Amino acid sequence: MSQVDSNFFYSFPAVRGQQADRPFYIATCPLRIIPKIFMFDEEEVPAELRAQRSINKVRIPEITRYLVDNPKDYVFSALTASVEKNVTFIPSSQGSDLGTLHVPMEARILINDGQHRRAAIEEAIKEKPELGQDNIAVLFFVDEGLKRSQQMFSDLNKHAVRPSPSLSSLYDFRDSSAAVARSLALNVAPFVGYTEMEKSSVALKSNKLFTLSSIKQATQILLNKGSKASFTDEDLDLASEFWALVNVHIAEWQMVQAKEISPSELRQEFINAHGVGLQALGMVGHSLILQYPKDWQEKIAKIRDIDWRKANPVWDNRAMHHGRLSKTTTSIKLTANLLRKALSIPLTTQEQQLEDEFKH
Repeated sequence: MSQVDSNFFYSFPAVRGQQADRPFYIATCPLRIIPKIFMFDEEEVPAELRAQRSINKVRIPEITRYLVDNPKDYVFSALTASVEKNVTFIPSSQGSDLGTLHVPMEARILINDGQHRRAAIEEAIKEKPELGQDNIAVLFFVDEGLKRSQQMFSDLNKHAVRPSPSLSSLYDFRDSSAAVARSLALNVAPFVGYTEMEKSSVALKSNKLFTLSSIKQATQILLNKGSKASFTDEDLDLASEFWALVNVHIAEWQMVQAKEISPSELRQEFINAHGVGLQALGMVGHSLILQYPKDWQEKIAKIRDIDWRKANPVWDNRAMHHGRLSKTTTSIKLTANLLRKALSIPLTTQEQQLEDEFKH
């Protein structure tokens, strides 16, 4: 903070640029300053007078925890804000776009992108004050009124595309369940060479069978662990053993690996080439390991007798609805129930209740 002509202002190293004939500035700001310069009482300002969406307070603790738990290894993208026209840019030399940006303390600043990060930064600094010495980039646009700021928010967000669950799992090295899924995809049949690592679905003519995200979900179900749980080497060993054994007993998977049938042909005709079948197998695997911890490996062999063809009427209104594969949780559970019966696994009270409702 500096004082010039009796006016207090924030002073930031900055780069000046131009977009659509309008100036903008990329500044480096200490985290401790962020809560002070982005003050905003959304409860008193209706949506039509704001330049941002309401804060989803559920997201803030998760982002805060990420920041606090990874003080030496976090990454935050730049915040984007509109600032009133009375900012001053002082170039480091004549004609230079490198210099210092002066933002008066009383200047009105509207955040266009990053209000959840701003709130999380504020909470994280309370818990770990030393984070306040770190820096974050802030992209300042010169404000032309609230209408322009609202349009900026729309433009910034409508073109944003979230990465697919598979791609997120591929690149997320903090998520131990994603690490288990990656290891399975790279080392355990039937997944080796047949896993779609980037997309959330497998294309019709693709030479892949499963998505990385479906392997992750099915294995979470198998191990009875949520996405936020910690997955150990023992969990990976158990999952690897289970899926490798299942692979041995499913003839269709073996046929793909032997190049006797293409993955696209298998996906067209069989349920066990889709996430629904994979998650149902995960459910049955959990039941087997829970009820038969010493000999589940032997009991799983009966899977070889199951007719997985979509045309098989036993799947009607379970995995198949009106000739189409159903991905609902209820469909997966009903599919798992049929597999349990085939493997002579007693149904729990809850599973039996679902079965009774299905029959009526």
